Amino acid sequence: MNEKISTSHSATAPKKEQVASMFDKISGTYDFLNHFMSLGIDILWRKRAIAELKSIKPRLMLDVATGTGDFAFEAIKILNPEKVIGVDISEGMLEVARKKINDRNLHPVFSVQMGDSEGLHFDDNHFDAVTVAFGVRNYENLEKGIKDMYRVLKPGGKIVILEFSKPRKFPVKQGYNFYFNYVTPFFGKAFSKDASAYTYLPESVAAFPDGDTFNAMLTKVGFKNAKDIRLTFGICAIYTGTK
Repeated sequence: MNEKISTSHSATAPKKEQVASMFDKISGTYDFLNHFMSLGIDILWRKRAIAELKSIKPRLMLDVATGTGDFAFEAIKILNPEKVIGVDISEGMLEVARKKINDRNLHPVFSVQMGDSEGLHFDDNHFDAVTVAFGVRNYENLEKGIKDMYRVLKPGGKIVILEFSKPRKFPVKQGYNFYFNYVTPFFGKAFSKDASAYTYLPESVAAFPDGDTFNAMLTKVGFKNAKDIRLTFGICAIYTGTK
């Protein structure tokens, strides 16, 4: 998971620095492009992923790679936790999240801060649930990031990861590849300050070890009952595991 990112940022910089720079540049249009290019399906994916936590009724949650906070806002609406902390390496994305927190008057419940997924500044066994939506494929060291999320999760706690995956079957596979490789970069260039971010998107999805490979990684670091739930013909998947 150490592929280089084709952005205007220095190609010699560590992946996490490149990712932070890229997301800083696209933060202003990120929400719009997400909903526009997924035809709004990303909203349904988030709701379905959050539903995986209903049974444990988490009170304290950590949302890693929180971005503009969409997953956390949806979790607050559905799960009504006491507190959600969001961390991200992009200050630009966090600025958007803070504005949304202000607009919704959610300061008592939701706070965000700069944070590295591979070195979370929280105590061991601290959170009831840890979530990541469309973020794990951006980790510089994927296994290290998963280990740290496992560390801060309470025994009996649950991780829920929502991530793009690779459809296997014709004709969805071919249509998906065309859309991601040609349509997504086109609209990304039209609406975003950093067109290369939307070239990086299909590259990062292609490089991500999805399905059974990722489940095996979750199991390796200690998660029990690691499994994936495929959504929308395999375009996206929910991964879950318990500590």
